[in-house]
Amino acid sequence: MAAITEIPGPKGLPLLGSALDLRRDSLDVFLRARRDHGDVVRLSAGPPGVRTVLHCVFSAEGVQQVLASQAANFRKDNHFYEELRQSAGNGLLTAQDADYLRQRRLIQPLFTKRQVDTYATAVTLEADGTVERWRDAADGVVDVVREMDRLALHTVSRILFGADVEAAVDVIHDNFPVISEYVTRRGFSPVNPPRSWPLPSNRRAEAASQAVYAVCDRIIAERRAADATAKTASSAASSAEGDDLLSLLSRASSEEDGSLDAAELRDQVLVFLVAGHETTATSMAFALHLLAHDPEAQKRAQVEVDRLPSGRAPSAADLDELPYLTRVLKESMRLYPAAPVVGRRSVEAAEVDGHLIPAGADVLVLPWVTHRHPDLWDDPERFDPDRFTPEREAARHRYAWFPFGGGPRACIGQHFSMLESVLALAALLRSYELEAMDTEIPLTAGITLQATGPARVRLRARG
Repeated sequence: MAAITEIPGPKGLPLLGSALDLRRDSLDVFLRARRDHGDVVRLSAGPPGVRTVLHCVFSAEGVQQVLASQAANFRKDNHFYEELRQSAGNGLLTAQDADYLRQRRLIQPLFTKRQVDTYATAVTLEADGTVERWRDAADGVVDVVREMDRLALHTVSRILFGADVEAAVDVIHDNFPVISEYVTRRGFSPVNPPRSWPLPSNRRAEAASQAVYAVCDRIIAERRAADATAKTASSAASSAEGDDLLSLLSRASSEEDGSLDAAELRDQVLVFLVAGHETTATSMAFALHLLAHDPEAQKRAQVEVDRLPSGRAPSAADLDELPYLTRVLKESMRLYPAAPVVGRRSVEAAEVDGHLIPAGADVLVLPWVTHRHPDLWDDPERFDPDRFTPEREAARHRYAWFPFGGGPRACIGQHFSMLESVLALAALLRSYELEAMDTEIPLTAGITLQATGPARVRLRARG
């Protein structure tokens, strides 16, 4: 075993450390930190006395230690998650300890492969709607960032609420960016004014959160009232119960864990709306962006899609027939991971990749950096879907690629995200060829990876 060594890192400015660089372009700061200082790096930001110190872990082995083998010592109770919890509730994404275990046990049956496969109809219905809407695109040009955000939000809303789609979509689309910016700014700031102060930023964020909560509460109340009415109809009760995710969540229960109360149900709905659309939208948008820049890869994916039976939409059963398109998606998630930065806080001092992480430290593992690590990936900036052939995946470290996290807190919705993305991409590529118009897409790291500029493509209908 290598000797435990002191953690290196950039000096930064005397008073502010790396604060200004992190504010300008945090993703680039993290990449340079690994290049210049190695696989475990210490970054400081802010003035003395209120300085934030970040311990960044970039190696696949170090990531595995933080997320999996030493997961009990690295918890989701850092400052960022507390801010997110206050804005988005105590759902599966932010809950801890007994709350998290209870929620996970109640919700896990709704995300088995068999259950998730039943959501394919909603995915293809919304994807087909996008195909039709694109026929009227001005000059045949669309921004895939905006379009995939719309598609993913409509899809997860349909799966959650059944027919109650538009009310939730408009509210989330208008208010989530406000919440995301607010949580990110406060989550990475060493000192914040109380949320109760009547500042314009506090008022905007509170109004956005209340708007999102209100629409969730309304839909949940309407659904529970409908279920109660149906149950009084005796013989019609079982057939009247909905099979959308909200109805399944409402009925989830066990002798050990009881059921979700109204506040818990709302928090889960909000997590699924936010996490379930932002991450998948990012993956689909950048898959299309990369394919638009690589006509050979695009053609190869379309040849594969064209082999599916004609006259019907792609289904969950078709996923095994789309291995190259799946590799395209995985490679886009390598280059553009929807969660580029994942935070934890250490309970006790621990050794990670030969370095001592102190107790109470803020620890970051970064798919954005590990997915570009030259020791793990040849020519890491190059788009190459064949990195994800079964043979090459088997030869690689398990945590060289971790867009869904890992260990006991791995994303519960990863199969759903893959299903939705592959089936939606298949429907779009079956109907259109894509020609790239924008080369560089400006990015920033919020709650998720955010494109701050368009990714426009020109559409050509396929015969």
